[in-house]
Amino acid sequence: MLSRFQDRYQAGRVLAQHLEAYARRLDVLVLALPRGGVPVGFEVGRALQAPLDVFLVRKLGVPGHEELAMGAIAAGGARLINTDLVQALGISHEALESVIRNEERELARRERLYRRNSARLAVADRSIILVDDGLATGSTMRVAVTALREQRPLRIVVGVPISAPSACEELAADVDDIVCAVTPEPFHSVGLWYQDFSQTTDEEVRELLEIAAREQPERELAASRS
Repeated sequence: MLSRFQDRYQAGRVLAQHLEAYARRLDVLVLALPRGGVPVGFEVGRALQAPLDVFLVRKLGVPGHEELAMGAIAAGGARLINTDLVQALGISHEALESVIRNEERELARRERLYRRNSARLAVADRSIILVDDGLATGSTMRVAVTALREQRPLRIVVGVPISAPSACEELAADVDDIVCAVTPEPFHSVGLWYQDFSQTTDEEVRELLEIAAREQPERELAASRS
């Protein structure tokens, strides 16, 4: 069996090694999916000397079985619904919309909490590296890619430390580049591949974003000299 990552920070350092081609490029921006993707993205941004921001996406969990994704939504209104699963489970339109409304409220809450008074970093004409702590079905990342396309980035790259082989292969068709550091078979779940998969807190996300923002002027200076 492949060895597990110690935690999301160590996973981020491993992933950064696979993304070395994007290091010290002034057009690169790392966007992490909260909350678990932020520690990973923090290490990637630090290693590549690239700025870090969050891209807010929420999984739509099946009522009563919230760990099972029936779709996802992103800030800005993008939606991806697994209609086959919704129909197969007999989930009503009202139940689906109720889940969506709840997750939209959570997106708005996180937007206020994480950003405070700071604006989103510009995406247009930049090479974006979308980072999460892993891919299982890929539905959350897929809706993030869909929403991000509307902001006209130059290039979309997906980077994850661990992925189900099928999710990595299927998502590759939707992006300009994809880096899945490890694609074990059998996969089972993202959490299985971490020794510490404890929940990332809102405070940890906010703290990492603040540290990254403080370090960014030094990164830009180093990149301009390389």
